[in-house]
Amino acid sequence: MKNIFPLTCFLLLLSLALLVPDHSISAAQVNGSLEKFNTTLVTITKKAIPVVVNITVEKKADRKKIIQFMEPDMPYKFKAPTRPVSKGSGVIFNDKGYVITNNHVIENSTDIKVTLSDRREFPCELVGSDPATDLAVIKMKTVPKELPTLKVADSDKISVGEIAVAIGNPFGFTHTVTMGIISATGRQDVGLADYENFIQTDAAINPGNSGGALVNIRGELIGINTAIISRYGGNTGIGFAIPSNMMKQVVGELIKNGKVVRGWLGVFIQPVTPDIAESFNYKSLEGALVSDVMKKSPAQNSKIRAGDIITKIDGTEIRDVNHLRRIIAWKQPGTSAKVSVFRSGKIFDVDMSIGTLPEKKLIAQKERLGPQDDLGIVIRDIDEELAYRYRIPDRRGVVIVEVTPDSPADSGGLKSGDTIREINQKPVRDTSAFRTILMELKSNRRLLFLVRRLGINKFIVVSKPEE
Repeated sequence: MKNIFPLTCFLLLLSLALLVPDHSISAAQVNGSLEKFNTTLVTITKKAIPVVVNITVEKKADRKKIIQFMEPDMPYKFKAPTRPVSKGSGVIFNDKGYVITNNHVIENSTDIKVTLSDRREFPCELVGSDPATDLAVIKMKTVPKELPTLKVADSDKISVGEIAVAIGNPFGFTHTVTMGIISATGRQDVGLADYENFIQTDAAINPGNSGGALVNIRGELIGINTAIISRYGGNTGIGFAIPSNMMKQVVGELIKNGKVVRGWLGVFIQPVTPDIAESFNYKSLEGALVSDVMKKSPAQNSKIRAGDIITKIDGTEIRDVNHLRRIIAWKQPGTSAKVSVFRSGKIFDVDMSIGTLPEKKLIAQKERLGPQDDLGIVIRDIDEELAYRYRIPDRRGVVIVEVTPDSPADSGGLKSGDTIREINQKPVRDTSAFRTILMELKSNRRLLFLVRRLGINKFIVVSKPEE
């Protein structure tokens, strides 16, 4: 019967053989190396498993759905039942009972419970959450003694190819350990959060692993497992973790203030493409191009202007748009920064103060000016976050953030992320202008929209519903 080795063992044997050109390595040496490697894995997992908790979240059931099934003589007031709606993972941050997890694990929750590796259960309260990075902190209401913790590593020092161990609760199987390598670092534009700098790993991560630990071969915490890319809902070798350095910044703010306060320049920025670099006679693809300056922002009161390419912040070279956003986000509001910009072939230093990033506005309600004007879209004025999310280069128009399925807008071809520039050749400056134009055109059965999508202008006809 043939011996079947796990892939890791096979690769280790292969690497050992390649290191010895004359293939004189003995079976005893191979077995010794494998045993040492295996002992290391066992040691770090024994150390890390108790630090990972299982999280169960409950929330109130939908009251409207319950009411429609009530008997007529039942009292209207009642306590809506609760039910488990989410299971995930968390990492004990310190011996004071603070636990790190993902925001998407605990959002909209009413009751949170953690289960330790020894099966003890503790109710928790939410300390704070940060949807922009998909991180959250909860705290045990009763803190047991001698809670285990892990040393937090410097995630900026990890390398592609390093061994990584993921620990979590996939599919309800508690405290599951998987192993792989660091596949990539600095992953951006994944679409999971506003601020992304993910570690990519092929260590098996599945639903339920969210909020669990990613540790290195020394048993140090290097990341918080967050998501997978999969067509079928299971692991396909592409998982993402929030790096420990970003985690420390966010968790520190959440424990201290209950929320994260970020710095803000107030500029619309876009990547420096080869065409843009050539047009500006700029000899690099690094940095971020300022396409517009927001009104009533720190940038408006500075010497920064549209067309500048931001190359450095306080001496730190800017790699790209995401890098600039992360650096500014962690600047303390009220402090000053030296912003180096490329303009007209020269580098200028601009001193300016860092503002406070405005909190996201609530999504506007659907524009309802009457049944005949219910197009089925939700619009918002363009702010910095929306400009970044949908890659909008300026603040002209309004952006569609939601389209109702089977609505006139959906049937006509409007999509989330479209920027509405004109309606029937009337310019749309903001949501107020949008409403005014719709009122003026309320008798029109068809509306001609000029939208900008993925950098291209597009005309779309939307037919309003029959009265």
